Amino acid sequence: MNFADIIIKKKNNCELTKEEIEYFVDSVVKKTVPDYQISALLMAIAINSMSDRETAELTKAMTCSGNVLDLSDIKGIKTDKHSTGGVGDTTTLVLAPLTASLGLPVIKMSGRGLGHTGGTLDKLESIPGFSVSIPIDRAIEQVNKKGIVIMGQTEDLDPADKYLYALRDVTGTVESLPLIASSIMSKKLAAGADAIVLDVKTGKGAFMKNVEDAVRLADTMIRTAKAMDRKVTALVTDMNEPLGLNIGNSLEVIEAIEILKNRREGRLKEVSLALGAEMLVLGRIAENTEEAMALLERNIANGKGLEKLGELIEIQGGDPKVINDYSLFPQPKAEYELEAEEEGYVYSINCYDIGRASLNTGAGRAAKESPIDYSAGIIMHKKVGDTVKKGDVIAEVFSANIEKCIVSAEIIKNAVVISSERPEKRKLIYEVLR
Repeated sequence: MNFADIIIKKKNNCELTKEEIEYFVDSVVKKTVPDYQISALLMAIAINSMSDRETAELTKAMTCSGNVLDLSDIKGIKTDKHSTGGVGDTTTLVLAPLTASLGLPVIKMSGRGLGHTGGTLDKLESIPGFSVSIPIDRAIEQVNKKGIVIMGQTEDLDPADKYLYALRDVTGTVESLPLIASSIMSKKLAAGADAIVLDVKTGKGAFMKNVEDAVRLADTMIRTAKAMDRKVTALVTDMNEPLGLNIGNSLEVIEAIEILKNRREGRLKEVSLALGAEMLVLGRIAENTEEAMALLERNIANGKGLEKLGELIEIQGGDPKVINDYSLFPQPKAEYELEAEEEGYVYSINCYDIGRASLNTGAGRAAKESPIDYSAGIIMHKKVGDTVKKGDVIAEVFSANIEKCIVSAEIIKNAVVISSERPEKRKLIYEVLR
């Protein structure tokens, strides 16, 4: 098979066969064709898109490009959750222990963050002693005993995606719906998921900037999953302002704990429960989302969700005392309060810029090899629609030195628009696609 012929075929907007797609993925993994040819095919796909059949075939080939985890030794329906990413998005740390406390087997493979904050693994590693390096046999044993594990992705999982994602990032082909869908779905399927709940973000702080594009992406992933005999539910949720009030690794763990202690309401809790309810329905723990939501609320109120988080921390080597003593988390060396200079209403918050401010504090990584400051970050004291008086604290900023705090505070100041006009309330969950 000639790789150049495949490029020309897709350039001419013709459908690729199953064999041609498998040859493409096999060439990526075995590195038998140069990057410039792979990049050319990616560009042809980005321009001319792919049919549902092609997207499903690409997803299958990528899924099988490395090891596919066999989780059949775990009883129950293994239901995973994936978010397309956002600012203050701490849903995993809320819904994973909550759903596990209700009997759903939770084996969550997560990654590290590149950007404004760390990923789920970085957040958990802000807990002293917590280990995310769990061999798969031990992970299965842990889920069967305790119902939950959150671990790092194994190196041999979906190697095609790692290679293709790196190329897409530098060739302007990231924003292709078939390539995004196959990237997300292949990782989840290789990780052994029976069913998947997707949180597709939209807004200034998200990859998909408008609702229509986010719905198209969600629909593409659902159609891909259906072709592969998997059940998927997708929620399209707002990311025009931070989801949680805490942005930063240890700060986000603390906010998740506060929700599980039934001390905090708001956007993060609402989305976490909505996603968790869909997981319980797909996992056949609940008949419908209303019943599932009641179960989740019950296990917040009775403390069983918090108890499960404590079990997770302890079994993975962390210090469970952090749940009641936040001083055990890494502590920042400097902090700064940003005060309002005028009164009115918070009309809008540029979520992207809040992410930039968080990155500047040291809470995120500008490059993969960059160190991360677990104590750095931002606590927002105001959200869109809140009343503001002159002198009110808009945000607290934490970092390794006061200079970083001040620069980050200036970014936040420019990101928060205060107006005499109260803004219209925006939807938090735009669509639910099943």
